[in-house]
Amino acid sequence: MTHLIHRDLRCTPPAAVCAFGMQVRDKDGNTYLDASGGAAVSSLGHGHPDVLAAMQSQLKVAAYAHTSFFTTEVAEELGERLAQDAPGDLNYAYLVCGGSEAIEAALKLARQYFVEHGESERRVFIARRQSYHGNTLGALALGGNEYRRRHFEPLLMDVARVSPCFEYRERRPGQDVHEYTANLLQELEAKIIDLGPQHVIGFCAETVVGATSGAVPPTPGYFKGVRNLCDRYGILMIADEVMCGMGRTGTLYAIEQEGVVPDIVALGKGLGAGYQPIGAVIARDHIVQRLRSGSGVFQHGHTYVGHPVAAAAALAVQKVIRRDSLLGAVTVRGAAFKRMLREAFAMHPHVGDIRGRGMLLALELVQEREGKRPFDPDLHLHAVVKQACMDCGLMVYPMGGTIDGRRGDHVLLAPPFIATEADLQQIVARLADGLERAFARVRPA
Repeated sequence: MTHLIHRDLRCTPPAAVCAFGMQVRDKDGNTYLDASGGAAVSSLGHGHPDVLAAMQSQLKVAAYAHTSFFTTEVAEELGERLAQDAPGDLNYAYLVCGGSEAIEAALKLARQYFVEHGESERRVFIARRQSYHGNTLGALALGGNEYRRRHFEPLLMDVARVSPCFEYRERRPGQDVHEYTANLLQELEAKIIDLGPQHVIGFCAETVVGATSGAVPPTPGYFKGVRNLCDRYGILMIADEVMCGMGRTGTLYAIEQEGVVPDIVALGKGLGAGYQPIGAVIARDHIVQRLRSGSGVFQHGHTYVGHPVAAAAALAVQKVIRRDSLLGAVTVRGAAFKRMLREAFAMHPHVGDIRGRGMLLALELVQEREGKRPFDPDLHLHAVVKQACMDCGLMVYPMGGTIDGRRGDHVLLAPPFIATEADLQQIVARLADGLERAFARVRPA
């Protein structure tokens, strides 16, 4: 009997009693290798002594200070670090408690930016199908994850949609990748014109798509084209890096690899690496300067924003990443990990695609490789894979609805940055075992 409302109301998950490095142990003594960082969160693994020490030290100084009364030295230092490391003039940080909150704050900041300039008719955001931006109502409305939106559709604001940049599924046979990218940009431009640029606030996209479609990277030149369109029509570019940011793809900000600077970036997950709930919105100079010279306030706030212990944890995470050269490790280990996955699964009859960047990788599972035919969604293969891998002592992050919110299954892999090649080899071996068990369970007798 439990008094907690768990995600699955018919099943109580195992109780975690100990976590260390890449291992999580439950109360029955079972140990699991964390190949997904929970939900791409635990970038430094569990129990890192530097982060624990920073949190304990801050607890002794000031555990909490409401931001309507005080700032704190540790929050100021974190803001400075985030700004220094961000590309271009992304020089201002607003600290929140997680990714969904970061998206909500980004939406409000973007809207207020135009209202402060007398452009109150701007009320529309453009986002992509098969995207995910969070579970609060504003973030859920922005996202195109049909499965998560379904029950709450009547409560959600209208958001204009364009196609995802999903080369494996949407580039036609014989179509050049540059032509495919150009078509996506033409579609976005047509949508802006159809809505009327004077009504559009901004375009929001995950730099590398996370859980909804499974580690989908952009095609070359896609985000440069997006940036050009946003500049041409005077709308804002918002990069959702809640999952793919903070080093997960090999650079601290994933958008660095695209050679552009968004107007606003949303961060979460890896910012605090699971040690405390924290997220952030990073904004360019012109966004903050307009508010500063206008009303002088950002009309937003929550009780726990700028929490000093959370800031201490996130700052310690940033320091460890820099000190231990973990961005380089992500690049090197990520390439090795992708190679291992390809060696193990490239010819597997039920693995259609192996994709991603750095330590954010995914396998898309298919019934038949040649035609990319997905499994019957009623089989709930992703759930079967998750349990089969847990039975093998492996934590992975599978999802269904990869293609359109109903059809398609993939397995997301996001190991901690501290993973060794031996750890990655163990992940691949256990994943192979787990997948075979899962496929055996869904095959007809």
